[in-house]
Amino acid sequence: MKFTRYQTFVVAVLAFLQFTIVLDFMILSPLGALLLQELHISTAQFGLVVSVYAFSAGISGFLAAGFADRFDRKKLLMFFYSGFILGTVLCGVVRDYHMLLLARMVTGLFGGVIGAINFAIIADLFSYELRGRVMGFVQTAFSASQVMGIPLGLYLSNHWGWHAPFLMIAGAALVVWVVVLLRLKPIDAHLQLSSGRNPVKHIFETVTKTRYLWAFGTTMLLSTGGFMLMPFASTFTVHNLGLSLHQLPIIYMMTGISSMFVGPLIGRLSDRVGKYPTFVVGTLLCAVIVVFYCNLGTTPLWQVVLFNMALFATVVTRLISSQALISGVPAMKERGAFMSVNSSVQQLSGGVATSIAGVIVVQTPSGRLDHYDILGYVVCTAFFLTIALMYKVQAQMGAVVASPLTPPATAGSALGFRGSSGRLL
Repeated sequence: MKFTRYQTFVVAVLAFLQFTIVLDFMILSPLGALLLQELHISTAQFGLVVSVYAFSAGISGFLAAGFADRFDRKKLLMFFYSGFILGTVLCGVVRDYHMLLLARMVTGLFGGVIGAINFAIIADLFSYELRGRVMGFVQTAFSASQVMGIPLGLYLSNHWGWHAPFLMIAGAALVVWVVVLLRLKPIDAHLQLSSGRNPVKHIFETVTKTRYLWAFGTTMLLSTGGFMLMPFASTFTVHNLGLSLHQLPIIYMMTGISSMFVGPLIGRLSDRVGKYPTFVVGTLLCAVIVVFYCNLGTTPLWQVVLFNMALFATVVTRLISSQALISGVPAMKERGAFMSVNSSVQQLSGGVATSIAGVIVVQTPSGRLDHYDILGYVVCTAFFLTIALMYKVQAQMGAVVASPLTPPATAGSALGFRGSSGRLL
């Protein structure tokens, strides 16, 4: 099954767009040690800087759900991406803690919905059997942010302050916005099924379906790991593992390079052997690594790099397989609403998880983080619960998972053109 030239373009532009969104969120983790020092804030306050994005994204995602299937997905994407760029620029010009909170809130209001729109576009344009492969490529953005974005962001912050990375992200996002405007075709086949529906009724129908509720519950726990561990990862690396701020780019770069190769392979594997088995194996391996990692003391650089490479390989495995599986849950006419609510649940639960992590973890006067091991055990508990919940999600889908759903997205596909139609999920 080969992609058409246009489908290849769609995958590439969505991957680069996702790169800017992921980088905007992930850049706070390596900047954590710097922000704690320069803004004179506590770990709990820094946790709020991270979680306020998630809370505002969660609220906007829920509000957008009623309208998500009433418009061309390209127009929705451009509207929310414009707001994301504005919020990121604000992050690059504010000078104090409270203004940074406000800027992160604006960024979250717009940026939190973009991921949902992206996944709705993927589900519209690609058959279920190919979505693991597509997700594998799009989620290389997660890895690329570590290879190129985070090291460059750290370099800029070390030389021009913590504002510089946000301005860099805003500049890259503006380029993507222009490309989307000029090259991406309208994506509106769903309007034939959902036009004219009452927004409130649309949301109500989406949040009351049993199989959707199981998916939302699974998403709630899926976000726990990243939101709990990652915001404090750089502080843990510097003050607990004994590495310097200047060694952080090496860790992120090596980890990202390995993940860039793992992502596409995992995507193909999940399509071939099954999304759920891939998710289970990735989750179990991730839990083992998290327990070891969170209990480390002073550790040589090469060992930290290896641990991070292994950890992120399993994180990418969970991410790709779970997103590909959950993309098969909603019907096409409700896909935008489902993805928006699902994104809202992810962001809100992630915000709660980050806030809880900020309370569990305590920074001592020496800078060392205490109770990071407890955080690891909490994350692993959530991991095991997601395995059970994800099984239920797959069981609720029944024949949807067990049988071919749509025609393969081959070179003859015309998906994505105005007025196009196809037997999609």
